[in-house]
Amino acid sequence: MKRDHAGFYRKLREILAESQILEEEPMSRHTTFRVGGPADYYLTPQINQVRDIAELCKAERMSYTVVGNGSNLLVGDRGIRGVALAMGKAAGAVRITDDGMIFAGAGALLSQAAQAAYQAGFGGMEFAAGIPGSVGGAVVMNAGAYGGEIRDVIVSADVLTEAGELLTLTREELDLSYRHSCVSEKGYIVLEAAFGLAGHEMPKEEIRAQMEEFKKRRQEKQPLEYPSAGSTFKRPEGYFAGKLVMDAGLAGFAVGGAQVSEKHCGFVINKGGATAADIRSLIMQVQEKVKAQSGVMLEPEVRFVGEF
Repeated sequence: MKRDHAGFYRKLREILAESQILEEEPMSRHTTFRVGGPADYYLTPQINQVRDIAELCKAERMSYTVVGNGSNLLVGDRGIRGVALAMGKAAGAVRITDDGMIFAGAGALLSQAAQAAYQAGFGGMEFAAGIPGSVGGAVVMNAGAYGGEIRDVIVSADVLTEAGELLTLTREELDLSYRHSCVSEKGYIVLEAAFGLAGHEMPKEEIRAQMEEFKKRRQEKQPLEYPSAGSTFKRPEGYFAGKLVMDAGLAGFAVGGAQVSEKHCGFVINKGGATAADIRSLIMQVQEKVKAQSGVMLEPEVRFVGEF
């Protein structure tokens, strides 16, 4: 074993199947930026296995990082020490009831929940159809697009606390605001979310038309042909991040293989061969230059994890 924690793998195997455990796994395979060094352990648990993993990590003094679908992360080139907890397909069941309740595991893609709503003839989640993140990550950051956001449709979320307690938090208790919830600051892990779409019954063709319109707008305005983490910066109150970056003359500004997209200045892209260090350096330089030009300090929407 490459770690000093003798027996940790053996104890993991008491909880997980061998196929659910990857050692020294490059995070570049699991992030939309396509960068990131190895995680000591990359785990893909089912929902009912998460508490046992968290308790084991606590007992073994092994840190863990919830990485979701890797769509809003910049993982350092030296990777993640300890456990990278990825709620993937094994924790991604989606079911919908006749009265418009959607129950989605944290590992489900948000787009899957939106598709389930469409197939059942419920509107309200069209905004989510093109968001690449997982349901868990979407709850953590109150993900949104095109005027809609998670807090518009969520009813509750089941979470695991640092003390190992299972809680069901209401929309109000989640404290959802722009790109924010209480989940990260309280150290919770999202296990499942419930969305309520009662009263949003719509003809399926109208839902599909709205989804297609949003898809067209994304394709026209966003650099989807390059690896990125979506919008790099949060929208400052009273401004648009992309316009501030553009007005600072930074369209196409590059560090190594990382570049400010010329198509949409709110996106930092991996133009080819970028390292996490390139991307982080570019983000920091953009912050400095925009602050000098406009007086506004941009706040990254992307989460920095691991060792750089």
